[in-house]
Amino acid sequence: MNKVKELQQEFLSVFSRAGSRLLDSILPLVVFLAGNPLLGPNFALWGALILAAGFALFRIVRKESIVYSLAGFGGVVLAAVFVLLSGSESGFYLPGLITTAVTIILAVVSVLINRPLVAWTSILTRRWPHEWYWRPRVLPAYNEVTIIWAVAFAAQLGLEYWFYQRQALNSLGIARLLFGWPFTIFLLVVSYLYGLWRLGNLRGPSVEEFKAGAEPPWEGQKRGF
Repeated sequence: MNKVKELQQEFLSVFSRAGSRLLDSILPLVVFLAGNPLLGPNFALWGALILAAGFALFRIVRKESIVYSLAGFGGVVLAAVFVLLSGSESGFYLPGLITTAVTIILAVVSVLINRPLVAWTSILTRRWPHEWYWRPRVLPAYNEVTIIWAVAFAAQLGLEYWFYQRQALNSLGIARLLFGWPFTIFLLVVSYLYGLWRLGNLRGPSVEEFKAGAEPPWEGQKRGF
């Protein structure tokens, strides 16, 4: 029960500023998926574009971060370009497939050069010292979690491409939604639990011990990954 509470607190601390802004990137896709069978791809696409632009304008007026709005708007615009170029509504899903493929490549390359992708995402969200991540008794944990990410995204890409090749667009749309935030949250939970367990086995210093220049034996990282 304590671990569940810890996970809740960690996610709240990391995503405390995201909140409802996640809808900015999710709802345009939902609008397209819902509108496509009812109104056709053209109306559904324009509806998604208008909604994405509305979110961006709303955040600008409120002087809030427009990162998620731009992600939603940019994704829909890019999808619209693919739809026009391909002449098919299936083009809407091509940017997502390409993005997933690029993520897999980045994850694999980052492990090969010992600068794992998961470490960089942790640096961006937690602002811990870069040098701590590259220590021999810390780095393997982030390399291994990055490999988990690569395998998970490869499975996602394989399933989605299978639907795409068969033009099973409704199934592909449902898969995109399930592989959105539900899948991401599950992957983050697995990453957090495995990462902390691995750091414990590596017996390296915690972030605070590293900052303080503490000598071994270290207590190690007990919370946060």
